[in-house]
Amino acid sequence: MLPAGLHSQQPVSRQQAIDIAVFRGARAAVARADTLVGAAQLITARSRDNPALASTYSGAAPKYHVILDLPLDLAGVRGARIRAAEATRLASQYRFEFERAAAALDADTTYTRALAALERVKLSRRNARDADSLRRMAVIRRNAGDASELDVLLATVNAGQAANLAAADSVSLISSVFDLQSVMGMDTNRIAVTPSDSLTLPPPSPPPDAIPAFTLPVAAAQQSLAAADLSVRVQRRSRFTPFSLQGGVEWGDPATPGLLPTFGFSIPLPLLNRNRGPIAQAEAERERARAELALALFQTQATIGRAARQRGVAVEKLQRDRLLVESANRIAAMSLVAYREGAQALATVLEAQRNARDILSQYVNDLADAWIATATLRLYALTAPRR
Repeated sequence: MLPAGLHSQQPVSRQQAIDIAVFRGARAAVARADTLVGAAQLITARSRDNPALASTYSGAAPKYHVILDLPLDLAGVRGARIRAAEATRLASQYRFEFERAAAALDADTTYTRALAALERVKLSRRNARDADSLRRMAVIRRNAGDASELDVLLATVNAGQAANLAAADSVSLISSVFDLQSVMGMDTNRIAVTPSDSLTLPPPSPPPDAIPAFTLPVAAAQQSLAAADLSVRVQRRSRFTPFSLQGGVEWGDPATPGLLPTFGFSIPLPLLNRNRGPIAQAEAERERARAELALALFQTQATIGRAARQRGVAVEKLQRDRLLVESANRIAAMSLVAYREGAQALATVLEAQRNARDILSQYVNDLADAWIATATLRLYALTAPRR
C-alpha cells in the first residue's frame, strides 16, 4: 500500500529518470552553455583585425591623403592565442561531458534514495499491520483469560509506534519523490511521478585500480592549465602590439601631378606601458589553473577511494544481511505462533519483530549505499580521449 498521491502518478524507470535529468536538468544546460562560450572564444581567436582606411586633407601640397592600415600579429601571438582558445574549448567540452554524467549520477542517486524510501514505506506499513494484528490477538487472549492487561497495553503501544513510523516513512518518501522531480527538472508543487523499478542488487562496477587517472575533471583541468600557460605567452609577446603596415596614396601637388604612393609601418613603443597588468593577470590565472589541477587530482582520487570503500563495505554487509533477514523473519514468525498458542511471552514476540524490522531496514539501506557507490565509480571511470 502506497501513500496517498502515489497511486495514480506516472511510473518512471531509473533509465527514464536519468534521460530526463540529462535532457532537461539545469546542470547539463549550464555545461552546454559553457561549450558554446568556448567555441565562441575560438572563433574570436582565429579572427583577424579589420584594416582601417583613413582619408585626410591638408592645406599644403599634396592636399589629399588616403592611407590603408593593416594590423598584423608579431612573434606568433595569433598562433599562441588560437592554441589557448582551442585548449579552453577542449576543457569546456570535457566539463560538459562530465556534467552530463554527473547529472545522470544525481538522477541515479536520487532515484535510488526514492526506491529505498519506497521499500521502507512498504516495510513499515507491513509492520504496522502486523502490530495491529498482534494487538487484536492480545485483546482476544485477554478476554479469554489467557493474557493480562499488561500484554494489551504493550501491544497497543507497539502498534502506535509502528503507525507513527509508517507515517514518518511516508513523509520521507514524498520528500524523496520531490527531490527526484527536482533533479528531472519537473515541478515540485505536486507529486507527478513514482519510481517503478525494484531495488535489487547493484550491477558490477569497475575496480578502483582499473580507473585511470586521466578522468574527465582532470583532463579539463589540464587543458585549462595549458590554455593559461599559452595566455601568459600571448601577453608577454603583446608588448609590441598592435603592429600594422600602412600603405596609401596622396595627390593634389601641382608640382607633381598624379598619385603618389606612400608606405610605412606603425609599432607601439613600450615606454609608459609594458603590458605588465595583463601579464600579471595571466600569470595569476595560470597559478590558479595549476592549483585547480592539483585539486582535481586529489578530489578524484579521494572520491574513487571513498566510493570503492563504501561499495566494498555495503556488498559485504549485504551478504550477511541476506542471511540475517531470513533468520529474523523465521524467528518472528515462530515467536508469533508460539504466542498464539500461549507458549511464548508477548515481550519476546515484540523483540523478535523489532529485530526483523531493523534488519530489513538495514538491508534496504545497504542496497541503496551499494547502488550509489557503484554509480559513482562508473562516473569516474569515464576518461577523456588522448589528443
